[in-house]
Amino acid sequence: MAVGRVLISACLLGLCVRYNAKTLPIHPHLAALAAQGRAIPYCPEVAGGLPTPRPPAECPTGGEAVLAGIGQVINDEGQDLTSHFLAGARMALQTAQELQLETAVLKEGSPSCGSAYIYDGSFSGKRVQGMGVTAALLRQAGITVFSEDNFPGKNSV
Repeated sequence: MAVGRVLISACLLGLCVRYNAKTLPIHPHLAALAAQGRAIPYCPEVAGGLPTPRPPAECPTGGEAVLAGIGQVINDEGQDLTSHFLAGARMALQTAQELQLETAVLKEGSPSCGSAYIYDGSFSGKRVQGMGVTAALLRQAGITVFSEDNFPGKNSV
């Protein structure tokens, strides 16, 4: 699969945007896209106004419920961060649409970016099937969303 420009979770490109301010190793297939100028780094949580570092947040209802107005994203201090996550997701979609991006590679497990699983809201590390807010919004808009683990272009960039 040949890919054009791709919206990529900034943390997957080694940028210091994660809640705990720890950087991730850069995935080689995504580094290749960046070296070719095809990676568009984006962190919806930071774009939505959250600092780095920040308390961990989880989306127990899933991103689709948040988009429908019946779910929320909370941090481990009990604060409702839904408005920040919605703002960041909307800005991610706007960026993708303005740049005519058809594909995103997002960080699995994130309350923003998870595409197959997120965490259940208990802050115990329990995973549940579901999507983060940004992943859900991008998919609703017709953008193909992959995680760093299932991106088919990783072997053919």
